[in-house]
Amino acid sequence: MKIIVDMMGGDNAPLAVLEGTAQAVKEYGVQVIGVGSEELVRKTAAEHNIPLDGIELVNCTETIEMCDEPARAIRSKKDSSIVVGLNMLKNGEGDAFVSAGSTGALLSAATLIVRRVKGIRRAAMGPQIPTRTGRECVLIDCGATADCTPEFLLQFAFMGSYYAEKVLGIENPRVALLNIGAEDSKGGELQKAVYPLLKQAGEAGKINFTGNIEARDVPLGGADVVVSDGFSGNILLKGIEGTALFMASMMKDMFKKNLLTKLAALLCMDGVKAFKKKMDYRETGGTALIGLNKPVI
Repeated sequence: MKIIVDMMGGDNAPLAVLEGTAQAVKEYGVQVIGVGSEELVRKTAAEHNIPLDGIELVNCTETIEMCDEPARAIRSKKDSSIVVGLNMLKNGEGDAFVSAGSTGALLSAATLIVRRVKGIRRAAMGPQIPTRTGRECVLIDCGATADCTPEFLLQFAFMGSYYAEKVLGIENPRVALLNIGAEDSKGGELQKAVYPLLKQAGEAGKINFTGNIEARDVPLGGADVVVSDGFSGNILLKGIEGTALFMASMMKDMFKKNLLTKLAALLCMDGVKAFKKKMDYRETGGTALIGLNKPVI
Protein backbone atom coordinates (compact mmCIF):
# COMPACT_ATOMS: atom_id res chain seq x y z
CA MET A 1 0.00 0.00 0.00
CA LYS A 2 1.26 3.46 -0.92
CA ILE A 3 0.05 6.44 1.13
CA ILE A 4 0.42 10.05 -0.01
CA VAL A 5 1.00 12.34 2.99
CA ASP A 6 0.72 16.13 3.15
CA MET A 7 3.97 17.02 4.94
CA MET A 8 2.93 20.66 5.37
CA GLY A 9 -0.45 20.06 7.03
CA GLY A 10 -1.11 20.81 10.70
CA ASP A 11 0.06 23.20 13.39
CA ASN A 12 3.47 21.58 13.92
CA ALA A 13 4.30 20.58 10.35
CA PRO A 14 6.50 19.19 9.08
CA LEU A 15 7.95 17.88 12.36
CA ALA A 16 4.78 16.28 13.72
CA VAL A 17 3.95 14.79 10.31
CA LEU A 18 7.47 13.42 9.95
CA GLU A 19 7.36 11.76 13.37
CA GLY A 20 4.03 10.09 12.68
CA THR A 21 4.99 9.08 9.14
CA ALA A 22 8.29 7.53 10.20
CA GLN A 23 6.48 5.57 12.92
CA ALA A 24 3.87 4.32 10.42
CA VAL A 25 6.58 3.17 8.00
CA LYS A 26 8.35 1.31 10.79
CA GLU A 27 5.28 -0.31 12.37
CA TYR A 28 3.13 -1.05 9.33
CA GLY A 29 5.64 -1.27 6.49
CA VAL A 30 3.65 1.05 4.24
CA GLN A 31 5.22 3.05 1.43
CA VAL A 32 4.85 6.79 1.86
CA ILE A 33 5.05 9.64 -0.62
CA GLY A 34 5.53 12.89 1.26
CA VAL A 35 4.47 16.02 -0.62
CA GLY A 36 5.73 19.41 0.53
CA SER A 37 8.86 21.52 0.72
CA GLU A 38 11.59 18.92 0.25
CA GLU A 39 14.29 21.24 1.57
CA LEU A 40 12.37 21.97 4.78
CA VAL A 41 11.40 18.33 5.29
CA ARG A 42 14.97 17.08 4.90
CA LYS A 43 16.29 19.84 7.16
CA THR A 44 13.73 19.03 9.87
CA ALA A 45 14.41 15.31 9.62
CA ALA A 46 18.16 15.88 9.99
CA GLU A 47 17.76 18.22 12.97
CA HIS A 48 15.61 15.70 14.87
CA ASN A 49 17.31 12.49 13.70
CA ILE A 50 14.17 11.21 11.98
CA PRO A 51 14.90 8.55 9.33
CA LEU A 52 13.49 9.07 5.86
CA ASP A 53 13.74 5.38 4.95
CA GLY A 54 10.63 4.31 3.05
CA ILE A 55 9.54 7.93 2.48
CA GLU A 56 9.70 9.27 -1.07
CA LEU A 57 9.60 13.07 -1.21
CA VAL A 58 7.85 15.13 -3.89
CA ASN A 59 8.75 18.82 -3.79
CA CYS A 60 6.06 21.52 -3.65
CA THR A 61 6.73 25.24 -3.65
CA GLU A 62 3.49 26.40 -2.03
CA THR A 63 1.52 25.71 1.16
CA ILE A 64 -2.16 26.32 1.87
CA GLU A 65 -2.34 27.98 5.28
CA MET A 66 -5.16 27.52 7.80
CA CYS A 67 -6.15 31.17 7.32
CA ASP A 68 -6.44 30.91 3.52
CA GLU A 69 -9.90 31.03 1.96
CA PRO A 70 -10.31 27.43 0.69
CA ALA A 71 -11.73 27.95 -2.81
CA ARG A 72 -9.34 30.79 -3.62
CA ALA A 73 -6.34 28.92 -2.22
CA ILE A 74 -6.80 25.78 -4.31
CA ARG A 75 -7.17 27.89 -7.46
CA SER A 76 -4.17 30.14 -6.81
CA LYS A 77 -1.81 27.62 -5.18
CA LYS A 78 -1.60 24.87 -7.79
CA ASP A 79 1.78 23.71 -6.48
CA SER A 80 0.61 23.34 -2.87
CA SER A 81 0.98 20.03 -1.06
CA ILE A 82 -2.80 19.48 -0.89
CA VAL A 83 -3.43 20.09 -4.60
CA VAL A 84 -0.36 18.14 -5.76
CA GLY A 85 -1.10 15.22 -3.43
CA LEU A 86 -4.74 14.94 -4.48
CA ASN A 87 -3.79 15.04 -8.16
CA MET A 88 -1.36 12.20 -7.51
CA LEU A 89 -4.17 10.24 -5.84
CA LYS A 90 -6.47 10.93 -8.77
CA ASN A 91 -3.81 9.70 -11.22
CA GLY A 92 -3.31 6.43 -9.34
CA GLU A 93 0.11 7.25 -7.90
CA GLY A 94 -1.06 6.29 -4.41
CA ASP A 95 -3.86 4.44 -2.63
CA ALA A 96 -4.92 7.19 -0.19
CA PHE A 97 -4.16 10.80 0.72
CA VAL A 98 -3.70 11.96 4.32
CA SER A 99 -3.58 15.59 5.47
CA ALA A 100 -3.79 17.42 8.79
CA GLY A 101 -4.09 20.76 6.99
CA SER A 102 -7.05 23.05 6.37
CA THR A 103 -10.23 20.96 6.44
CA GLY A 104 -12.07 23.40 4.19
CA ALA A 105 -9.30 23.44 1.59
CA LEU A 106 -8.94 19.65 1.71
CA LEU A 107 -12.68 19.10 1.25
CA SER A 108 -12.93 21.65 -1.57
CA ALA A 109 -9.87 20.33 -3.39
CA ALA A 110 -10.86 16.69 -2.95
CA THR A 111 -14.35 17.43 -4.30
CA LEU A 112 -12.92 19.16 -7.38
CA ILE A 113 -9.98 16.84 -8.04
CA VAL A 114 -10.83 13.37 -6.72
CA ARG A 115 -14.58 14.03 -7.09
CA ARG A 116 -17.55 12.52 -5.32
CA VAL A 117 -19.10 9.10 -5.86
CA LYS A 118 -21.74 9.38 -8.59
CA GLY A 119 -25.06 10.52 -7.10
CA ILE A 120 -23.58 11.82 -3.84
CA ARG A 121 -24.33 15.50 -3.33
CA ARG A 122 -21.87 16.20 -0.50
CA ALA A 123 -18.89 14.37 0.98
CA ALA A 124 -19.07 14.17 4.78
CA MET A 125 -16.65 13.75 7.64
CA GLY A 126 -17.29 10.56 9.60
CA PRO A 127 -15.22 10.39 12.79
CA GLN A 128 -15.54 7.38 15.07
CA ILE A 129 -16.58 8.11 18.65
CA PRO A 130 -15.86 5.68 21.51
CA THR A 131 -18.94 4.53 23.42
CA ARG A 132 -19.72 2.70 26.63
CA THR A 133 -20.64 -0.43 24.67
CA GLY A 134 -17.03 -0.91 23.56
CA ARG A 135 -17.70 -0.33 19.89
CA GLU A 136 -17.38 2.95 18.08
CA CYS A 137 -20.11 5.15 16.65
CA VAL A 138 -19.86 6.99 13.33
CA LEU A 139 -20.80 10.68 13.55
CA ILE A 140 -21.71 12.00 10.10
CA ASP A 141 -21.31 14.95 9.45
CA CYS A 142 -19.05 16.76 11.95
CA GLY A 143 -18.09 19.94 10.11
CA ALA A 144 -17.71 19.47 6.36
CA THR A 145 -21.13 21.03 5.57
CA ALA A 146 -22.53 23.38 8.19
CA ASP A 147 -25.78 24.13 6.36
CA CYS A 148 -27.44 20.96 5.10
CA THR A 149 -30.59 20.07 3.22
CA PRO A 150 -32.80 17.07 4.06
CA GLU A 151 -31.39 15.30 1.00
CA PHE A 152 -27.84 15.72 2.31
CA LEU A 153 -28.75 14.19 5.67
CA LEU A 154 -30.55 11.29 4.00
CA GLN A 155 -27.44 10.53 1.96
CA PHE A 156 -25.27 10.89 5.09
CA ALA A 157 -27.41 8.20 6.71
CA PHE A 158 -26.83 5.81 3.83
CA MET A 159 -23.09 6.54 3.67
CA GLY A 160 -22.65 6.28 7.44
CA SER A 161 -24.56 3.00 7.57
CA TYR A 162 -22.48 1.51 4.77
CA TYR A 163 -19.24 2.72 6.39
CA ALA A 164 -20.18 1.29 9.79
CA GLU A 165 -21.03 -2.05 8.21
CA LYS A 166 -18.13 -2.42 5.77
CA VAL A 167 -15.31 -0.67 7.66
CA LEU A 168 -16.23 -1.17 11.33
CA GLY A 169 -17.86 -4.56 10.80
CA ILE A 170 -21.14 -3.65 12.52
CA GLU A 171 -23.99 -5.81 11.29
CA ASN A 172 -27.23 -3.91 10.57
CA PRO A 173 -25.96 -0.67 12.20
CA ARG A 174 -28.50 1.42 14.11
CA VAL A 175 -28.92 4.84 12.50
CA ALA A 176 -30.24 7.79 14.53
CA LEU A 177 -30.82 11.49 13.89
CA LEU A 178 -29.13 13.92 16.28
CA ASN A 179 -31.84 16.06 17.83
CA ILE A 180 -32.86 17.93 20.99
CA GLY A 181 -35.30 15.22 22.01
CA ALA A 182 -36.28 11.64 21.24
CA GLU A 183 -39.86 12.46 20.18
CA ASP A 184 -40.73 12.49 16.47
CA SER A 185 -41.93 16.10 16.65
CA LYS A 186 -38.69 17.53 18.09
CA GLY A 187 -36.13 19.69 16.30
CA GLY A 188 -35.86 22.59 13.91
CA GLU A 189 -37.07 22.76 10.33
CA LEU A 190 -34.22 20.61 9.02
CA GLN A 191 -34.73 17.80 11.54
CA LYS A 192 -38.51 17.81 11.06
CA ALA A 193 -38.08 17.67 7.28
CA VAL A 194 -35.56 14.82 7.19
CA TYR A 195 -37.17 12.65 9.89
CA PRO A 196 -39.95 11.23 7.64
CA LEU A 197 -37.38 10.58 4.89
CA LEU A 198 -35.21 8.57 7.25
CA LYS A 199 -38.26 6.78 8.64
CA GLN A 200 -39.39 5.89 5.12
CA ALA A 201 -35.92 4.54 4.28
CA GLY A 202 -36.01 2.50 7.47
CA GLU A 203 -39.44 1.04 6.73
CA ALA A 204 -38.22 0.11 3.24
CA GLY A 205 -35.37 -1.85 4.82
CA LYS A 206 -32.64 0.36 3.32
CA ILE A 207 -31.26 1.44 6.70
CA ASN A 208 -31.93 0.50 10.31
CA PHE A 209 -33.38 3.83 11.41
CA THR A 210 -34.12 3.97 15.14
CA GLY A 211 -35.37 7.57 15.45
CA ASN A 212 -33.95 10.64 17.16
CA ILE A 213 -31.05 10.61 19.59
CA GLU A 214 -30.01 13.23 22.12
CA ALA A 215 -26.36 14.25 22.43
CA ARG A 216 -26.04 12.74 25.92
CA ASP A 217 -26.97 9.28 24.62
CA VAL A 218 -24.31 9.18 21.90
CA PRO A 219 -21.35 8.26 24.20
CA LEU A 220 -23.62 5.75 25.93
CA GLY A 221 -23.93 3.77 22.70
CA GLY A 222 -27.45 4.77 21.73
CA ALA A 223 -26.68 4.38 18.02
CA ASP A 224 -24.01 3.06 15.66
CA VAL A 225 -24.43 5.93 13.20
CA VAL A 226 -25.45 9.45 14.25
CA VAL A 227 -26.66 11.67 11.40
CA SER A 228 -26.23 15.42 11.76
CA ASP A 229 -25.60 18.67 9.93
CA GLY A 230 -21.97 19.73 10.16
CA PHE A 231 -22.65 22.57 12.59
CA SER A 232 -24.44 20.49 15.23
CA GLY A 233 -22.14 17.52 14.72
CA ASN A 234 -19.04 19.62 15.26
CA ILE A 235 -20.45 21.00 18.52
CA LEU A 236 -21.22 17.45 19.70
CA LEU A 237 -17.71 16.25 18.79
CA LYS A 238 -15.93 19.16 20.46
CA GLY A 239 -18.18 18.83 23.50
CA ILE A 240 -17.20 15.18 23.91
CA GLU A 241 -13.51 16.03 23.46
CA GLY A 242 -13.72 18.82 26.05
CA THR A 243 -15.58 16.63 28.54
CA ALA A 244 -12.96 13.91 28.18
CA LEU A 245 -10.12 16.37 28.84
CA PHE A 246 -12.03 17.79 31.84
CA MET A 247 -12.62 14.33 33.33
CA ALA A 248 -8.97 13.34 32.84
CA SER A 249 -7.84 16.52 34.60
CA MET A 250 -10.29 15.97 37.47
CA MET A 251 -9.12 12.39 37.91
CA LYS A 252 -5.50 13.53 38.03
CA ASP A 253 -6.28 16.13 40.71
CA MET A 254 -8.29 13.59 42.69
CA PHE A 255 -5.51 11.00 42.75
CA LYS A 256 -2.87 13.60 43.73
CA LYS A 257 -4.89 14.81 46.72
CA ASN A 258 -3.05 12.89 49.49
CA LEU A 259 -1.01 9.78 50.20
CA LEU A 260 -4.00 7.45 50.27
CA THR A 261 -5.30 8.65 46.90
CA LYS A 262 -1.80 8.31 45.43
CA LEU A 263 -1.69 4.71 46.62
CA ALA A 264 -5.15 4.16 45.14
CA ALA A 265 -3.86 5.56 41.85
CA LEU A 266 -1.09 2.98 41.80
CA LEU A 267 -3.60 0.16 42.32
CA CYS A 268 -5.83 1.22 39.41
CA MET A 269 -3.23 2.83 37.16
CA ASP A 270 -3.75 0.38 34.29
CA GLY A 271 -7.46 1.12 34.21
CA VAL A 272 -6.91 4.87 34.40
CA LYS A 273 -4.43 4.78 31.52
CA ALA A 274 -6.81 2.70 29.42
CA PHE A 275 -9.65 5.14 30.12
CA LYS A 276 -7.52 8.17 29.20
CA LYS A 277 -6.34 6.52 26.00
CA LYS A 278 -9.87 5.57 24.98
CA MET A 279 -11.15 9.11 25.51
CA ASP A 280 -8.14 10.91 23.99
CA TYR A 281 -9.09 12.17 20.52
CA ARG A 282 -5.39 12.16 19.57
CA GLU A 283 -5.45 8.35 19.79
CA THR A 284 -8.32 8.03 17.31
CA GLY A 285 -6.41 8.99 14.17
CA GLY A 286 -7.71 10.67 11.07
CA THR A 287 -11.27 11.09 9.89
CA ALA A 288 -12.39 9.76 6.53
CA LEU A 289 -14.07 12.08 4.04
CA ILE A 290 -16.89 9.71 3.09
CA GLY A 291 -18.48 9.95 -0.35
CA LEU A 292 -15.36 10.53 -2.47
CA ASN A 293 -14.12 8.27 -5.25
CA LYS A 294 -10.86 7.52 -3.44
CA PRO A 295 -9.75 7.49 0.23
CA VAL A 296 -8.98 10.94 1.64
CA ILE A 297 -8.23 11.20 5.37
